[in-house]
Amino acid sequence: MTATHTRPAPGTAGPPAVPGARRRPRTSVSLPYLLMAPAVLALVVLLGWPAVNVIVTSFRKLDLGELTRGEVVWAGFDNYAQILTGPDFWVIALRTVVFTACMVGATVVIALLLALLMHHIPVVPRVLLQISLLLAWAMPQLAATTVFQWIFDQQFGILNKTLVLLGFDSFERASWFASGTSTLTVVGVLIVWQAVPFVAMTLYAALLSVPKDLYESAGIDGANGWQTFSSITWPHLKPVLMIVTFLSILWDFKVFSQVWAIREGGPNGESTTLPVLQYLEGIAGKHFGVAAAVSVLMVLVLVVVCAQYLRLLLRSQEGEL
Repeated sequence: MTATHTRPAPGTAGPPAVPGARRRPRTSVSLPYLLMAPAVLALVVLLGWPAVNVIVTSFRKLDLGELTRGEVVWAGFDNYAQILTGPDFWVIALRTVVFTACMVGATVVIALLLALLMHHIPVVPRVLLQISLLLAWAMPQLAATTVFQWIFDQQFGILNKTLVLLGFDSFERASWFASGTSTLTVVGVLIVWQAVPFVAMTLYAALLSVPKDLYESAGIDGANGWQTFSSITWPHLKPVLMIVTFLSILWDFKVFSQVWAIREGGPNGESTTLPVLQYLEGIAGKHFGVAAAVSVLMVLVLVVVCAQYLRLLLRSQEGEL
């Protein structure tokens, strides 16, 4: 006889559950949101409230007198009008954008070359190079700034003395801080020197994730170095490179310590950037409402600068999904 399987009639119980069988747990739809709630709440409290407070402060007249007396004096858009109609804001904003672009470009290019170098050199020199990068990255900002001030010093700097020994007599007592351009150049070299290690190590980690079979296949097919880089290495590096570039823009745009410690925005304000302007208006000038307006304008400038790049970054991540 042939066994037949029939469905239970409607309204009757189904076959009994098999003993020992595991039931798939039902996950509540709201569970992921409940798990994320503490982190989101912490971000709102730690980041959201200060941001809202800065925006509110930018519409107040908040000098030292109002701060000590606890007065709330609303200024409307007067703080923004004072900044935007000032003689130096647009020059400083343009200087900050160009300065940031130069630092980010130099950082990414040098870091990419170092990452490729670490991927191809033997173990011993690679480890020595990585240790050197980590030491440069771990050096405190003010300590590194002091060292660079000594290197570029007009009278006792080792750079001028070395150039003179090499036959460049024009660098005898040459001042590297005589103009805003040369001052920002020194500051840019300092920032790039400390920013390259993180970007280089991140890109090197991305290179390690590329399967070796792809390189072996490319070698069998007769691909040269450039073809291998463009078809294999670059597609794996591009997402990570876009992320570290975006982070570098955020970090370099708001650099303050090195610029202020080198020449306090001098000479004659020619190396002043937006973070330095914010400090001069707020901490130094005790005009906290105006400083808050500068902060809001800095965010807006950064959004305008990064809007296109952020759109490309999000598009690339959507493509991966």
